[in-house]
Amino acid sequence: MTRKQWLWTAAAVAVLGAGFAWAFRPQPVRVEVAEVRQGLFAQTVEEDGKTRVRERYVVSAPLAGQLARVALKPGDEVRAGTVVALLAPAAPAMIDARTARELSERIGAAQAALAAARANVARSEAALAQAKADLARQIKLEKEGFIAAAAREQADLAVQVQTKALEAARFAQEGARHDLAQARAALLRAQEAAARPRPGTTWPIESPVAGRVLRVLQESEATVAVGTPILEVADPRDLEVVADVLSTDGARIRPGANVLIEAGRELRFAGWVRRVEPAAFTKVSALGVEEQRVNVIIDITSPPQRWASLGDQFRVDVKITVFERADAVIAPVAALFRAGPEWAVFVVRDGRAVQRTVKVGARTPIEAWIEEGLAPGDRVVVYPSDSVADGKRVAIVRGAR
Repeated sequence: MTRKQWLWTAAAVAVLGAGFAWAFRPQPVRVEVAEVRQGLFAQTVEEDGKTRVRERYVVSAPLAGQLARVALKPGDEVRAGTVVALLAPAAPAMIDARTARELSERIGAAQAALAAARANVARSEAALAQAKADLARQIKLEKEGFIAAAAREQADLAVQVQTKALEAARFAQEGARHDLAQARAALLRAQEAAARPRPGTTWPIESPVAGRVLRVLQESEATVAVGTPILEVADPRDLEVVADVLSTDGARIRPGANVLIEAGRELRFAGWVRRVEPAAFTKVSALGVEEQRVNVIIDITSPPQRWASLGDQFRVDVKITVFERADAVIAPVAALFRAGPEWAVFVVRDGRAVQRTVKVGARTPIEAWIEEGLAPGDRVVVYPSDSVADGKRVAIVRGAR
């Protein structure tokens, strides 16, 4: 082999070796990165809520009676004192023939008792007259000296006894008269069971406040008892929002906290926490887990024109701010991982991943406030895989370069 051939062979081997070295060289790990920024960091509690009118008035029946059909519909406007329903006397209960016969016989018994009482009164009057006549004779005989004083006193006592007996008989007669009247009234009610109330005997039920009808709870004509709810009246423009949150979240919420309220994608308005109720309650979640929850009452602070389309019991989403920092260094939560007891991230420097320990002040499901370890503008690896290590070469496939 000539010298020239040797040179060509050596060159070919060198090129082939370089090709193999390039082909099997360590490849950089492909990563996604995000840029650390500085700005407002807000930690929120997100829950479902619903609107409700602040003051709700339930108009109920003040008396038992026959309620006329309610003409008002939900959404109708009423003023204070507007008649919203009419209540008429209810017809007496219908009775069967046996009960009617018993009532008739009760009248006969009452009449007989009254006749006996009258006879007893007449007998007592006669006995009293006889006792008075005997007393007069005893007084005359005592004056003439024919009888002792004891006989006259006995006659006087007999007059007093008969007087009391007559009073008792008259009371019994009056009681018998009332029993007869009661029996006749019971029979009269039974006879008029099918009769309708007289025209004009109605009781108007008025609205206590001005507002709109929210619900008509008893629309059809019916016999109602005392206190039966008829309709609800309120001012639909005076709304508040109530959201039940986990008690652990409720412990972090303070009155005055800012709230973002959303009713769909386009309807957003602001509010603030007026009160966190002091008592929690148990609620079973959709997964069947018992949870301790507490109601948070929210006032709407945006102009009414922003949320005029909402009404009572509308569903909304609320985001309650529990922590804010205006100049926070913010990194995505997806970049954080545990390095022993501490949090760490991979920062991209000169094409390599550099592991850096950070101190996390607070975090949300998306972002974290970094107190120490990062600066605005740093690029951090998000969702780092096991292939990423300290000092490993990386190739950015998405995010800031």
